[in-house]
Amino acid sequence: MSTPDAAAPLSADERAELELLRKRVADLEGAEAPSAPASERHRGNTLRWIAAGVLIVLVAVLVVGGVAARFARSQILDTDRYVETVAPLAKDPAIQADITNQITQQIFTRLDIEAATKDALTALTENAPRVPTQVVGLAPVIAGQAEGFIRDTVNKLVTSDEFANLWVDANRIAHENVVAVLTGNTKRVKIDENGTVSIPLGPIIDKVKQRLDDRGFAFADKIPQVDASYTLFQSKDIVKAQRLTRLLDRLATWLPWIAVALAVGAIFTAPRGGRLRAMALVGLAVAIAMVLLGFGLNAARAYYLDDIPTDVLTPAAAGAITDIVTVPLKLMIRATFAVAVVIALVGFLLGGSRSAHAVRHGYSRALDALRRSGSGREPNQFETWVAQLRVPLRIAIIAIAVAILIFWRYPTGLVVLTVAVLAVIALIVVEILARPAVNAARAIETSTPA
Repeated sequence: MSTPDAAAPLSADERAELELLRKRVADLEGAEAPSAPASERHRGNTLRWIAAGVLIVLVAVLVVGGVAARFARSQILDTDRYVETVAPLAKDPAIQADITNQITQQIFTRLDIEAATKDALTALTENAPRVPTQVVGLAPVIAGQAEGFIRDTVNKLVTSDEFANLWVDANRIAHENVVAVLTGNTKRVKIDENGTVSIPLGPIIDKVKQRLDDRGFAFADKIPQVDASYTLFQSKDIVKAQRLTRLLDRLATWLPWIAVALAVGAIFTAPRGGRLRAMALVGLAVAIAMVLLGFGLNAARAYYLDDIPTDVLTPAAAGAITDIVTVPLKLMIRATFAVAVVIALVGFLLGGSRSAHAVRHGYSRALDALRRSGSGREPNQFETWVAQLRVPLRIAIIAIAVAILIFWRYPTGLVVLTVAVLAVIALIVVEILARPAVNAARAIETSTPA
């Protein structure tokens, strides 16, 4: 059997078959060559999304901490702000009723009017034989009338404008004591081991004594000096919160900046085509965090109201105090939630989804109609410049709006709404100014042959 000579030249058919095989191999290599880079890009994008996701979670956590820190600084450590917050409680019916009851009991129990009346009536029957001994039984009735008289006098004071000033002064003293505990300055603290935060009732009782004396109440001068207090809060965790409060006070300035920096980092860590989506996810994560914080605040309120003894503070009064003290925190949560929703909407509407494209298309048509840019006018230099810097201008407008809302000391709903409206107007102005240059660029692209 003969073997083919390896050195023999190839025939035309063999050479054609060899060239075909080479071409197929080249085609296969060409098809497989991009697969490795594509796989690497996919793996790289996955890692970038994982890193961006971690940063987004950290942003949400830091925003929660920032809100808590701002509340701690503004309400827990700022006496003037706290007094301004609780001042309206002087007009709250639940607080007025509770303080009226407590002051009446403090005075009435110290006077023991029933015993004094009984002794006086007994002496009267002994010295005046014509007076029947049965009048001694009127002592409880007279004592009840005296208690009603005292209660009426206290209620008139508590519902007056004078009480509002006394309430503010008492709360200032109480809050200074709380700050002393939380900052470790325990020289003049009057908070017990149960974490009871109270206001002194002595000045109010002195005013009641004066009014009773003015109304001719015979026992007014027998009311002793009363060192009583009215409980505002009671929680053992107050004494334990020193380190946490100090930490929050230190972080109140820096946490917002760190959160903003991490948010920007999360956006630029995401893959190039997904940064707007990352921006939307940042806003969504912060909005969800604020919702959870709101639920947590409501749960903490319910737990606190169930935990505080009713003989210390009535449920109505405890609810009124808790609600008004947490108003600034609720405002911060709502303001931050509104900012987060705006960021999420901007990121979504500028993204590449079909719904975002549809919204932008309608928006673009509306801008074209508003700008009357279909006339073919050449854009001027300023419009061209705005078009070139359209993305940085958008980012700057949004960043300024977010910074204003984050660092506004006490943002209200009106502040949030005003800032959001102004930011939207600024974005629309940028789009209107850039529209002629954008349309001109699109016209050149469509007219240029491929």
